[in-house]
Amino acid sequence: MAAAKIKKGDQVIVLSGKDKGRTGAVLQVMPKDGKVVVEGVNVATRHRKPTQQNPQGGIERNPAPMAISKVAVAVDGKPTRVRFEEKDGKKVRVAVKTGETIDG
Repeated sequence: MAAAKIKKGDQVIVLSGKDKGRTGAVLQVMPKDGKVVVEGVNVATRHRKPTQQNPQGGIERNPAPMAISKVAVAVDGKPTRVRFEEKDGKKVRVAVKTGETIDG
């Protein structure tokens, strides 16, 4: 399996769909499904009845998974692809547009 180009905590920008242009931090990556969960993007609403655990009930809003191909790592607010390079014997992620090291 190839190394993940997008990781938890990365700042990403949405490339297509209803949330195109929005940015957020990656909360979860699901490599087997090819999906990511991004904070504040692709928010699904569920109407919940009152229960004993939640006596108030109401509308629940949670970010839903979206295809990993719809997001790109954001560097200086602009989307960029990611490649891997070896620096000091370590494999690091590098932004294609700027050449900046993403990992550190």
